[in-house]
Amino acid sequence: MPLILLVSILLAPLFGWPIDSAPVVRRFDPPPQRWLPGHRGVDLAAPPGAAVRAAGAGTVVFVGIIAGNGVVSVSHAGGLRTTYQPVLAQVTRGEQVAAGGELGLLEAGHPGCPSAACLHWGLRRGDAYLDPLALLGLGRVRLLPLSAGN
Repeated sequence: MPLILLVSILLAPLFGWPIDSAPVVRRFDPPPQRWLPGHRGVDLAAPPGAAVRAAGAGTVVFVGIIAGNGVVSVSHAGGLRTTYQPVLAQVTRGEQVAAGGELGLLEAGHPGCPSAACLHWGLRRGDAYLDPLALLGLGRVRLLPLSAGN
């Protein structure tokens, strides 16, 4: 079983959607090399002012402004970190949050968003960007060819 699929199956019960009734309007599309452009998360369309919730339990490790956008990052067990932007934060660094706990309110102004506002939801383990939909058991599965000898 591929590792990402196994991780998806094991983590799906521990994580939930960070915003209610929000369709995915742009999927995870990582670049082939770390330094190249790509989309390192998913965009979820929702109205400005919608509650943004922690996808899983953890500790708030960053609250601040990056490139003019409010950003909140939460550290989770297993070395995972979720990031939410643009968010008007209602939490502080070091605060413990439960799965579904409110982090702040969605702000308008995410570039490329086809609606009034979009939440950019990201996931990392260390320096590796991962598809946050994998936390919900919804990540894309890629089948790779077997190497010789397998």
